[in-house]
Amino acid sequence: MRDAGPSRTALAVAMSRALHQTLDRPLVFADPLAVRILGERGRAAMAERQESRLLGPILRATLAVRSRVAEDTLQEAVAAGVRQYVVLGAGLDTFGLRNQNAELQVIEVDHPNTQEWKRRVIRAEGLSVPPNLRFVPVDFTRQDLATELRGAGLREDDPTFFSWLGVVHYLEPAAIRRTLATVARLSGASGGIVFDFLAPPRPWQLLLRLIRWQRGRRVARLGEPFKEPLHPDHARRWLVEEGFAAVQVLGPERLTEQYLSGRSDRLRMSPLAYIALARGRC
Repeated sequence: MRDAGPSRTALAVAMSRALHQTLDRPLVFADPLAVRILGERGRAAMAERQESRLLGPILRATLAVRSRVAEDTLQEAVAAGVRQYVVLGAGLDTFGLRNQNAELQVIEVDHPNTQEWKRRVIRAEGLSVPPNLRFVPVDFTRQDLATELRGAGLREDDPTFFSWLGVVHYLEPAAIRRTLATVARLSGASGGIVFDFLAPPRPWQLLLRLIRWQRGRRVARLGEPFKEPLHPDHARRWLVEEGFAAVQVLGPERLTEQYLSGRSDRLRMSPLAYIALARGRC
């Protein structure tokens, strides 16, 4: 994370989400604010961006699917009684601005620099901030997540659903476990979490190992290096150990079949992309 300004990887992710809205049909994930949330400079940068013909569609598909899974699972949680939604590492996510459910309280948590920049863009674009959306700036190296959420008005007696997208890749295992433990304490009996992660390539998957190495070098130059990939079995075990009753880890084949089958374009999931879902407490 840079000392000033927004996360560069958050900007890059937001550009790919916006490109999905403009380039791909049918949409996997519809976000009518994805282009506007970039702001004037972000849109100009997106117009100049040159995407790889091979990797561009894979990145757009992977980001679109994870957002779709998060919001679909959130709606299931809301139907089960959840009225609090926490977006961890929100970046330029727009759900809180698009949310039409006045009973659902949305809390966005992110680094103060990224959040300040995002709020300036929201004002510049003339976007309306609903009264049930709260921004909570948290520097995870200095502040405690649970303390900051309680201070922002999170009701611990009410079930809460968490999304945590595009963050785990940059964390050490101990930090992942600490966050999952906090979420488990705060989610309640019918709350839960969705998060995505990158699994390690198999030893024989030389091309995937090379692509991951190249992407790792790129994000490291931006000051936000990848950490070690997370094995799906570890993700599942950690969620079970934290007391979640219903745990799923969805791999790229399952996600491609569910969200991308029958397409005639090049959209497909990254072979290393996984999504973990956990609901309910034992």
